[in-house]
Amino acid sequence: MIGNLYIVATPIGNLGDIGFRAVEILKSADMILCEDTRVAKKMLARFDIQKPLESCHQHSTLQKTDYILGLLGEGKNLALVSDAGTPGICDPGNQLVCAAVEKFVDEIKIIPVPGANAAVAALSVCGFCADKFVFLGFPPAKNKRKKYFQDLLSCEYTAVFYESNFRILKTLAEINELNPDKSRQIIVCRELTKKFETIYRGTIAQVIAKIKKTPLKGEFVIVLEAKE
Repeated sequence: MIGNLYIVATPIGNLGDIGFRAVEILKSADMILCEDTRVAKKMLARFDIQKPLESCHQHSTLQKTDYILGLLGEGKNLALVSDAGTPGICDPGNQLVCAAVEKFVDEIKIIPVPGANAAVAALSVCGFCADKFVFLGFPPAKNKRKKYFQDLLSCEYTAVFYESNFRILKTLAEINELNPDKSRQIIVCRELTKKFETIYRGTIAQVIAKIKKTPLKGEFVIVLEAKE
């Protein structure tokens, strides 16, 4: 009997956002797979969850993946979490899912346990039409940045992407420089669900001015209004 692989969403900041089902699954799993065991331990301690942990991230070796697949083959139920949010969304979790599907095909149950996601959280408060939207992850740090921003600005749907505190102002300046419609609206969310959560609204130039007046700390989610 092949074990189940649970893909468990965890809070993006506020630990109160975890779901009851997620806690139950994590408590019942034979092992919890995580990006960083140190981060996972802190979150799990909050809910008195004591389970064996195994790192599983983008730098995991083929031997590590084979070891995890072997556990599933032995009937072990495993839960995969990321450092924050939903595994597989701008996150290496989908690599393990792909490997499990290739090895076990229809024999394995891969079960989503939904919850927090920074992109969806930002979309829910943006005020733009989100019947259709595109998610673009992080902009490239170097190569193809201009092409990325040109595609972003030409998108006919609301677009959402992530950026680090180290590049947020640079990224917004580059987008503004390429943007022909200076009235186009944007929102930038900082530290969603955390103590210092801040949401900036306005044109790109207006948002840049607002961000410059506040600490550049935390993670950022940007939502750009659809091209008219």
